[in-house]
Amino acid sequence: MNPICKLEPPNDAPNGPPPKFVLGVRVKGVDKSVLCNPGDRNLRVGASVMIATAQGDKLAVVASNKLPNFKKESTAPILNIIRLATEQDIAKEKEQEQREKTAREHCLDLIGNLKLPMNLSRVMYLNDENKSVFFFTAEGRVDFRELVKQLAGRLKHRIEMRQVGVRDEARSITGYGTCGEALCCSTFLDQFSPVTIRMAKDQGLALNPSKISGVCGRLMCCLQYEHANYKELIKEMPKMNSRVQTPDGPGKVIKQDILKKTLTVRLEDESILYYHLDEIITASKPAASSQNTPS
Repeated sequence: MNPICKLEPPNDAPNGPPPKFVLGVRVKGVDKSVLCNPGDRNLRVGASVMIATAQGDKLAVVASNKLPNFKKESTAPILNIIRLATEQDIAKEKEQEQREKTAREHCLDLIGNLKLPMNLSRVMYLNDENKSVFFFTAEGRVDFRELVKQLAGRLKHRIEMRQVGVRDEARSITGYGTCGEALCCSTFLDQFSPVTIRMAKDQGLALNPSKISGVCGRLMCCLQYEHANYKELIKEMPKMNSRVQTPDGPGKVIKQDILKKTLTVRLEDESILYYHLDEIITASKPAASSQNTPS
């Protein structure tokens, strides 16, 4: 998570006992849900609340119902909900959104005029610091000094440019994956782990980029979730194109179904049959009858 988007409790926050229940809330500019202590409030999903942070009080929207606080022994910060949001709070948030929209329009205009090789991802205005932070993606390093100079002249406040990767961009924008669920990176993933094409191969997935790539254009993070299990299961399976002995004679493995533990085998007479792993006789797994000593 980008440090500027990470919320911490205020320095003077009371150090009371950990709450029994927590709520997940969404805060604009923060890539994932934030855990909060609701106190004795009974809040519904969708309710607008104010939370206390080291960066000042922030408007948030309740995203999940009360959950047991399984992190009682954890050092993960849990913020406090201080009150319900008022109409003034919501109006202030809308005013900030308008500022960000204006800043975005100016930035896009200048990027085009200066012909800079960069794509603007989003803009976040920090009211407490009178500063706009511009998040962008680019293939390499970008000299944006002139852009910052002209933006500061137009917007009359401090400017910060921050380059992010395509995965971070997808996380901040949020969205839905091909599975129909909200993106893992914008909901529960704390950090990105390496994902390789080998993970897709080991799971027998079609190597079609449109099917194994996420909205960021990179390999989907979920390819790693079950990879370790597949690696263990595949150890039991004869390799692709290997020769095996079946109840119907010798043949070659042309397809594996790792989860079902079945094999598709082409026999010597060119017929194609399906077998469960238990039916296959291999060099490493001889038939029980072959172990009997003849009388």
